[in-house]
Formats: sequence, C-alpha cells, structure tokens
Amino acid sequence: MAADSALLLSLVEEFVSGLQDSRAKDTATGVKDGQFTVLQLVEALGLSLTSSQPHTRARGVQLLSQVLQECYGELSESEVEVLIAFYENRLKDHYVITPYVLQGLRALTKCTVLPPGSAVSMLRSLFQDVHVQSLMLAERACVYNMLINLMESREAELKGLGADFVFGFVQSMDGERDPRNLLLAFQIAKNIIHRGYDLGKFAEELFEVTSCYFPIDFSPPPNDPHGITQEELIQTLRSVLTGTPRFAEFLLPLIIEKLDSDVQSAKLDSLQTLTACVSLYEHKDLAEFLPGLWASLRREVFQTASEKIEAAGLAAVTALTSCLSRSVLNSDSEDSLSTFLGLVLEDCQHHLSEPDLKLVWPSAKLLHAASSASCRASHVVTAAVLPSLIEQYSSRTECSQRRTLLEVLQGFILSVKTSQSSEKDESVFLPFRQSLCSIVFSALLESNAGLQITATCVLTSLGRQTGLLLDSDVLLAVEHLTRLVLEEEDHKVSLAIVECAGALAKLQPAAFITKMIPRLKLEIFTESMDQDNVNTLPTEHSHHAVRQRCLSALAAVSTEPSVVQESTPVLLEVLSSAHTGSVVFSVEEVVSVCRSLQRIAEQARDTEETGRCFHDVIIPRLLALALQAALQGESGSSGRRSPLVEEAVLSAMVPVISTTCSRIQPTFAGQTASRAVSLFLDGDVSFLPDNSFPSHIQLLKQQQPGASWSQTQLVCLLMGCVCSLPRSVEVPQLDRLLSELEELSCTCSHPLSYTSAAKCYAGLVNKREPGDSLDGLIQKTMKRVCCELDSPSSPVRTQAFTLLLWVAKALLLRYHPLSTALTDKLFSLLGDADLGSMAADGFSLLMSDSDDVLSRCCHADVRIMYRQRFFSENSAKLVQDFNSAPQEKKPSYLKALSNIVNKLPKQVQVTELPALLSLLLEALSYPDRGVQLSTLSCLEPVLLDPPPALIQQLEALVSRLLALTSSPAMSVRTTSLRCIQALSRFPEHEILPFRSRVLRGLSRPLDDRKRLVRSEAAEARGAWFLVGSPGGS
Repeated sequence: MAADSALLLSLVEEFVSGLQDSRAKDTATGVKDGQFTVLQLVEALGLSLTSSQPHTRARGVQLLSQVLQECYGELSESEVEVLIAFYENRLKDHYVITPYVLQGLRALTKCTVLPPGSAVSMLRSLFQDVHVQSLMLAERACVYNMLINLMESREAELKGLGADFVFGFVQSMDGERDPRNLLLAFQIAKNIIHRGYDLGKFAEELFEVTSCYFPIDFSPPPNDPHGITQEELIQTLRSVLTGTPRFAEFLLPLIIEKLDSDVQSAKLDSLQTLTACVSLYEHKDLAEFLPGLWASLRREVFQTASEKIEAAGLAAVTALTSCLSRSVLNSDSEDSLSTFLGLVLEDCQHHLSEPDLKLVWPSAKLLHAASSASCRASHVVTAAVLPSLIEQYSSRTECSQRRTLLEVLQGFILSVKTSQSSEKDESVFLPFRQSLCSIVFSALLESNAGLQITATCVLTSLGRQTGLLLDSDVLLAVEHLTRLVLEEEDHKVSLAIVECAGALAKLQPAAFITKMIPRLKLEIFTESMDQDNVNTLPTEHSHHAVRQRCLSALAAVSTEPSVVQESTPVLLEVLSSAHTGSVVFSVEEVVSVCRSLQRIAEQARDTEETGRCFHDVIIPRLLALALQAALQGESGSSGRRSPLVEEAVLSAMVPVISTTCSRIQPTFAGQTASRAVSLFLDGDVSFLPDNSFPSHIQLLKQQQPGASWSQTQLVCLLMGCVCSLPRSVEVPQLDRLLSELEELSCTCSHPLSYTSAAKCYAGLVNKREPGDSLDGLIQKTMKRVCCELDSPSSPVRTQAFTLLLWVAKALLLRYHPLSTALTDKLFSLLGDADLGSMAADGFSLLMSDSDDVLSRCCHADVRIMYRQRFFSENSAKLVQDFNSAPQEKKPSYLKALSNIVNKLPKQVQVTELPALLSLLLEALSYPDRGVQLSTLSCLEPVLLDPPPALIQQLEALVSRLLALTSSPAMSVRTTSLRCIQALSRFPEHEILPFRSRVLRGLSRPLDDRKRLVRSEAAEARGAWFLVGSPGGS
C-alpha cells in the first residue's frame, strides 16, 4: 500500500511539476486496476489544488479531470457527490482553471450513479458562475455536451427547474458562432421543445436566440474534417423553430420577411420551414397572418424562375390549406379556410379566363395545390372554378386554348384524387360529370394531336374517380379509343390512346372484352385489298401500321385475367394463321404478336386463372406451332416457308415463355418445364394441341436422318422453359439434359442452335447446387472444349468457343472457383489467329448484364460486384500477356482490355485508369475500328471528371483524338468528337496551350458528309472557342 501511495505521489508530481502529460494515462490505468481510488488521487493532489499559483492548481485539476474521463464508470455515488462539490467550488476559481473544471463536470454527467439533485446543483453553479460565450470553442462544446448528457439521464430533475433551465440555456447559447457548437445547441433547443420542458415566459427569448441563425447560410470549407453540412444545420434548426405553436406569432412574420430576400436559398428554406410548421399549428395560430402569407406565396409562384422555389411554394399552399381544413367550426368562430380560399380565388380565378396569358399556369397550379389539401378545400375550389372552365371550353374554338383548359381540368382531377380520404367518398366532380364527359369525347373527335393526347389523360383520370364514368360512358369511351386505334396514325397519339385503354381496362374490363377486342380482331384478320397491285405500297404500309397498333392495344388492355382469356386466343390465332398461310402476315407482324404476348405475361395479374391460361394453353400452343413449322421444313407442300421457322420469330417467342415461367405461378412453371424436357428428350408430344406429330421426335439429335436446322433451333424454346425457373423448382432429368445440350452445342453447325444450346447449358449450370457433381460436370465439359479449341483443324472450334464463353459467364456470376480456369482459357485465345477477335468481343459479353438466361429476372445466381472482382483478379495478367504478345496479335488484347474496363462502374474506372492509361492510349492508335470505338466508349465518361493521371497525358490524348475525327467509321468520328468536347472542361491552364491546335483540327469534321458528325463537331468547337475567354470553361 505504501508503494502504491508513493507511486501515486510520483505520478502527480511528474504531471503537475514535470509537465509530463503521459502520466495522466498512467494514473488512469492505476485507478482502473484498483491500485488507488479517485479520492486517494484527490488527496495526493492536495498541495497542487491548494497552491497559490493558478497554473499549478490548473495542472492539478487537469490531471483529475483527465483521469475522470477514463474512469467515470468506476465511481461510487459518494465519490461522485464529493467530486461534484469540489468542481462546483472550483468554478469560482481563476479563469485558467475553468476549462479543466468543465472537462471534469462533463465526465461526471456521464455517471450512472449521480446523486439526486446533483444535476440541478451542477447547472445552477454553471449558469451562475460561468459566462459560456467568453470561453474558447472546445470549452463551449463541453458545456453543451454536459447539458445533452443531463437531458438524457436526469430529465425529470431538469424539468423541475422550470423556466430557469430554459433561461440558463438561452444565456449560454446567446452569441454562439461556431457551426459545430451550433449543431449541439440546436439539439438542446430541440430537446427542450419536443420533450415538453416548461418555456414559461422565455418562449420569445428561446425563439430569438435560435431564429437569429435563420436562414442558415453556412458553407463548409473544402475537405472539412468535421463533416458539418449546411443541410444538417438547416434541418436541426428547422425542427427547433417548427417544434411548438408558441413560436407561431414570432416565426410567421419572420418567414414573411425572409421571403422578400433576393437570396434563392433563403426563399427555399423559408418556404420549406413554413410547410413544416403549419403541420403542427391550428387555424387560430395562422389567422392573423393569412393575408401576408398568401401575398408572399402568390408572389413566389407567380414571379419565380426557379422550379424548386415554385414547387416549395405550392407545397406550402397545400400545407397551409390542410392546416386550415382541420379547424373545427363553432357557431361564433370565423371560418379561416373560407377566408384563405377566398383570397386564393380572388387572385387566381380571373387569370383562368384567358388561356393564352402567362399567369394561367401559375394561377392554375396554386388552385390545384389548394384543392389537393383536403376534401373541404376541393369542394370550395371546384365549385367556384369548374363552371367557368367548362363554359370557356365550349366557347373557345382554337385547339391550343382548348388544350390549355383541358390540362387545367386534368390538374384539378388529379389534385382532388389526392385529397380524397377514401375510394368510397363521393367525387366533388359528380355535379359536372356529364359536362366533363362531353368535353373529353368532343376532344377525342378533334384532329389536333395535342388535344387528343390531353383528352386521353383526362379520360384516364375520370375513370379512376368513383362514379364519374357510367357504364354508357365507358362503352362510348371504348368506342372512341377503338376508332382512334384503327384510324390515328400519329405515333404520340397512338401511344397515349393505348396507355389510356390499358388504364381503363383495369377498371372496366367487360367493356373492352365486348367492344374493343372483337373489333381489333376483325381488323387484324382483314387482309389489305389489291395485294397483287404494285401501286398499293402505301396502302400495304398503312394496313401494316394498323395491325401493329391493334396488337399493341391488345397487349395494353390485357392486365385482368378476364381480358387475358379473350385477348390471347386472338394472338395465338394470328400465329396459327401465319403458319398455315390462311391469312398473310409478315415476319415483322408475327414478331409483334410474340412481343404482345410477352407484354401480357409481364403485366398480367399473377393469378391461378392467368397461370393456367399461359402454362396450359399459350406455351403448349407456341411449342406446337413452332414444332409444326420445323417439321414442315424450309418449305411446305406449296413451296411456302412458314414465318415460324425464322430466327427473329423464335427469338421473340423465347421471352414469352421465359417471362411466364419466371413470374407466373411457379407450381405451373415446374409442370411446364417437365413437359418441355420430356418433349425435347423423349419426343413426348402428348401435351401439345392438334397432336398430329410423328412419333420418336428427337429434337436435340442433329445426327438423325432428316433432321435439319429448323428442328435443332427449337432448343431456344427449351431454354426459355427451363432456364427461367425459380431456383426452388427442380428441372427433371437434369444430367441427361445437360449431356444432350453439350453434345448439340459442340456438334451442330447452325449458329442459333449451338448458341441456344450453350446458353441453356450455362443457365442450368449457373443454378445447379454446388458440390462434386457440378465440379465433375464442369471439368468434363472443359476437357472436351479444350480438346476442340486446341486442335486448329477442328471444324467445331467456334461452337466450342461459344460453349466455353457462356459457361465461363455462368460460373463467374456465381463466384464458382472453377471459373478461373475457364477465363484463363479465354485469355489464352486472344493470341489465336482465328478466334482472337471473337475472344476479345467475348469479354464484353462476359462483363455485361445478360438480358435472358443469366439475368436476375430469370432467377440466375448473380453475385454483387462480380465485374470488379474479375477485373482485380485478371487485369495484371492481361497487361502481362499484352506485353509479351507479338505485335500483330496485340489488337485483340487491347480490345479485350477496353471491353472489360468499359463495363466497370465509373468509380472503379477512375481508380484503375492510371495503371492502364498507356495501354488505352496505345489502343487509340490501332487501326482496328472495334478497338478504337471500345476504347473511346471507355474513356468518354472518365473524361467528364478526369483523374490527375489523365491530365498529365493531354498531349497524347489530344493527338490521338484529333486523328480519329477523320476515321472512316462514323461512330468513331462522333465518339471522338464528344471526347474532344469533354476535354474542354479540363482545368483551363492545362488545356489553353492546345486551344488553337484543337480548333484547327475541328475544321475538317465541320464539313463532314454526315449531319450527326457535323453537329458534334460544332458543339466541340463552340466549347473550345470559350476556353480562355471570360465566362468560358
């Protein structure tokens, strides 16, 4: 014990007299280890604490406080009580001691064993003996942290102080300027308001001491280590100012005053603060200030050129109206809502009578904002405005004016929909229902495209309002929409009509089933007149366009199961007729039918009824038609070739099947996959409709007599069935299926067949459970592929490469360990004379998101950041292989590199670019256009925010880019010009020496024969002209 006392005295002496600050840590360690207590430390400090020298006393208190910061959790209640009494007494001591006293008190406020009443005692001493704003920044922060700690742990005691606590805080904060401390002070003020502290008579003082910082104009310095942001200060102060209705009489005049500011950020902050505060206020808090608030809000919406301020002003109008709508009326009280809406209508309504004037839209937006706030407000505004709008529409003859009026009406309908509390509420438009319907239907009869588009939007909005469209109105609307689908050739109008039909079909499916679908079917199957007349090409084109619009409309309306049951048979009948030739359909039209089926599969509600329709009817029918076309071969008995054997058609069928299996009824999807596997492996055609197929069909066997590419290419449909299943659904006969797919992909000579087989194989491998079985399968496939690739005379090297590429992607996506062996093989093929270019292009596929079998929507196993991982593991290897490759083979390596880097996220590109920059610049010098374009596409986004390494290579970059502006390939010329324009944003002192050279170099592309090139050259030249000029880059 004597040794411990001697050690303690030694530590104290060395800290106080020897000025060895490290002894504070040693002392704290001794307290933690139990060698001595805090009270023993106080005794050891006796002479230091009672010294006549203030600096000696300060060192003693400093040591004690630093130890307490480490050991406050070890203290007992009695020790805390003694220490608090000591520190409170020291607050009266010399000012050099005060900072260390505050540090000690802050440590004690963290103790869980504070004696009752000690929090009040500390604060009284603090507020009485310390002038906070005369302290340094760190000491002020110490005071604020003390208050925050006590508010968290001793809230009841602090509330017992009543308004004295608020007054003490106001005095402490008054005059604070540092943003770090302001954040703490605002947090304390927020706690006072939101936790129910008694403000007493000091509400105005608390408001004044915080509102003097409103609006916040703080901008943090560059590379600010403290991380204080302007937005953080704004939000914290706003929560203070808007936290209590007691501030209303002070805050609202302040907001009105600040809205007169010329500073845009101040206006925006004021409007957002107004929106926030009125959500807590009652109508009586606002009544006195309504005229002033409305005048300011009206001015901001009418006169501002900022969309942000306009949006904030409209949001404030909505919030203000909503607040007034919550008021409960008494017989003797004034209706504040009616007063406010009277002001709005008085200033805005008359502007709506002149649709060509500039103030129509600001006025309309203000009225929309007010009516969207509540059902009460919407009744008042629509009752006052709608009769005038309807009357004006009838009296106006110009289409532009009518369109403006319709758009204003549309805004009211949308805003009222927002204000309705439930779907069962009666619409405020019910008294105007007939007039609104008449306006919309008359607009649909107009020939003006803009008016028709607006009318479809209004019709959609009316349909979504309860009770505004009667059954007769819906039928009339469907007739109008059907007529426009068949007659309207304007593309934008057609899109609007189809969108409107799709929206209404969700609400009223029966009308579309009885009226639209039969009419569209009739038009689809009506053949163009005089098909043999060569002079009817425009007619043929027009009829083709009508068919396309009909197909789009059929897809758009097919969201409800009842509509799907009626529309899909029409589309299947088109495919059947196209196959048999009973009605002539072009390949493009057949592809459109498949796309319509795909869209239906994407948007239809996932119900059992929809699932049975797709899995039991549509997919079997598609497989049957495709099989019939394949068995018929390249030409039928009449010498005519079915369009269903075309690659474009089969490729369009695949998404129909894959979308169905991936999102509609997984149970049925498993059944569909089982049927498809049985069909392709065993020739089981029992589930197909119109079953007149020969027995023993073997679609995956190319070697069978009579088999042709038209049959083997059907493997793409199998791919759609089995590769889009959820991973929980098991594929039957998987090992056998994989064996057959491998064989087909390595032996077939038809590109679609072997590519689809390879993709199907890869999709199944990607989802297969990990283990020895999967590893053995991959190794077996790898052995076969390498055998073919290593034999220069092999006739199936391209097929083997395709399988290698897709399996490598499948394994790379799931981080399989064997993926490295496959990608290494791909790297080795870059030096191959025949496959080098294909291998380089393959890296683009490897790094791109797949849109079919290996995509997340098809439930593939895709890990995050697989691109970054692949790049980090292989970039050094690629650079090394490039350096050792012969000169004639280097373009493949450069193309591979640019393809890989091009697909990386921009952040990774910027990080990795310095190491690869010399290679990318060299790639720009190679004559291969693919290499040039890929490299330019890689550089273009990086040039917009260039790293320092790129700026250092300006000479080489400018030379190569200017040379590429004369490339024979237009895509290379346009991309290089965009890159040159991006260079103009580099630091001016770096690019100014190149200005005249670049301007001379751009003179040639200004006379390019292609308009797009000339346009890019003009933009680039304009940007470089401004370099070095006032206001330029």
